Amino acid sequence: MADSYFPRWRAQPNAAEGRIVGTDERLAWPQMIAMGVQHVVAMFGSTVLAPLLMGFDPNLCIFMSGIGTLLFFILVGGRVPSYLGSSFAFIGLVIAVTGYGGHGPNMNIPVALGGIIACGAVYAIIGLIVSAVGTKWIETLMPPVVTGAIVCVIGLNLAPIAVHGVSGSNFDSWMALVTVLCVGAVAVFAHGMLQRLLILVGLLMAYVIYAIVTNGLGMGKPIDFAIVGNAAWFGMPHFTAPVFNMQAMALLAPIAVILVAENLGHIKAVSAMTGQNLDRYVGRAFLGDGLATMLSGFAGGTGVTTYAENIGVMAVTKIYSTLVFVIAALIALVLGFSPKFGAVIQTIPGPVLGGVSIVVFGLIAVTGARIWVVNKVDFSDNRNLIVAAVTLVLGAGDFSLKLGGFGLGGIGTATFGAIVLYALLRRRGGQGPVA
Repeated sequence: MADSYFPRWRAQPNAAEGRIVGTDERLAWPQMIAMGVQHVVAMFGSTVLAPLLMGFDPNLCIFMSGIGTLLFFILVGGRVPSYLGSSFAFIGLVIAVTGYGGHGPNMNIPVALGGIIACGAVYAIIGLIVSAVGTKWIETLMPPVVTGAIVCVIGLNLAPIAVHGVSGSNFDSWMALVTVLCVGAVAVFAHGMLQRLLILVGLLMAYVIYAIVTNGLGMGKPIDFAIVGNAAWFGMPHFTAPVFNMQAMALLAPIAVILVAENLGHIKAVSAMTGQNLDRYVGRAFLGDGLATMLSGFAGGTGVTTYAENIGVMAVTKIYSTLVFVIAALIALVLGFSPKFGAVIQTIPGPVLGGVSIVVFGLIAVTGARIWVVNKVDFSDNRNLIVAAVTLVLGAGDFSLKLGGFGLGGIGTATFGAIVLYALLRRRGGQGPVA
């Protein structure tokens, strides 16, 4: 049992030589700040893309992701390394309840915010129940074969977004591949701290190459730096008040089940990577995520979730210090107050951001598979085989279902499908592999 609510975060010597940095350890502060920046880069694409797809203000969502991450950190006592960013699980239903056309600001955001708050409340209640009675009932519904499949599906479901984003022209596609190679080269051939900053360094390398090829050699679409000069350094985020519409709340509240499965899968993945049993913090993690989602909804932001993108970064860097996420959250808060930062981010070429997304979304999918490997999921059991197979295809194919006024996108269908299918088949174990 821990001696105090928060860890002591002892300094880790020789961290740059590839040794694992535990949740209760830290690097030298310059390295910690660099890692914090990398985690901001890792979460940035999705935390900005999700609100853009729903018509929300990206700068506000960045700001609320920092607030949510700090709230989560406090509630779990700094024991679970996670970053909370905009959740893709909300996109389909938010668009449905607001009638958003896909261009510019969403004028019906207040209605969606009420539903997001309702979802966060359900999620927080589940967290309180888990804190009181434990995780056994959730683990019975969502064993490793289910959570691994759900985490894997999130990466596969997001993959088309990254690929379609870089398929506008042959030049864009090639630049995305150049970005992938830059990240891969840093991951494989760099050493020490440089290797651990593979996402950030790879993105910067690709950015410079893109600028040389376009602005210098006249190929493709050049980077427009004028928007950076015209943007203000500081500005308040644009907050929006929620409207509580019962129909919207009823549609969005069940998303809590998806977030529970997602968060549980992430915690299991971190447990596997760190070798620490984090089960005792699951209820507090659910509560923190739920309250962060509610707070974001009250401010005008999207629902949030623990980010597999950042777990993917931890898997590669082997740095699990929870203090890194405090630094990342503080950076997000500062950036949320800076329109100029938003302008700088707008200069990142789509093919470069898309190439990084290809890598990061792939890491998410592999993290799900890692849950299967670490937990020794037996795929000679037909039950496990069928649950995983069906879940992956439902999610990767973005299979959607509508029941009356209620609809589920690919991630939702795959999540509920995995849970229900496992429950239906759990009394009859497989009798050998499927031919």
